[in-house]
Amino acid sequence: MKKFNIVVLDITVAILDFLYRGRDYQRFWVLEEIARAPYFAFLSVLHFRESMGLRGPEHLYLMKEHFDQSVNETEHLEYMESRGGNAYWVDRFVAKHLVLIYYWVNVVYYWLAPRLAYHLSYEVEIHAATTYAKHLADKGQDDKILEILNDELEHSRELQNAMEKI
Repeated sequence: MKKFNIVVLDITVAILDFLYRGRDYQRFWVLEEIARAPYFAFLSVLHFRESMGLRGPEHLYLMKEHFDQSVNETEHLEYMESRGGNAYWVDRFVAKHLVLIYYWVNVVYYWLAPRLAYHLSYEVEIHAATTYAKHLADKGQDDKILEILNDELEHSRELQNAMEKI
């Protein structure tokens, strides 16, 4: 299934790369809008499990991590908005529809196979860091993009840690 995660991610990235060629901040905004969905989904499933009496020893740790990750991704989203990333209705339309699909896919995935859901999110975070690094190499120094790149790397480490805890 990890191979499946990578194939799906590669296809999705290729489509978004094609649609957003030459429109970096719009692409980043769409990606940051979508990037919050797994953390919201993970929190939803963790809350549901807790309500059903299925809390594990890692439960509180995971809830805190995913809440912090969702807040951090929202900060990234707000930065991309400040750079005009959400200026066009078509970008907002694409992002809002993709995020609905991605959220529910992650709810089901996390419920059925949490390690694989974490793996997919890990791969997404690695891709995000690579994308921001490429942007910096092409466009020059941008301290905020560098900060976001480092945040994405930190999220990938947090997701690896979560995979080990469950």
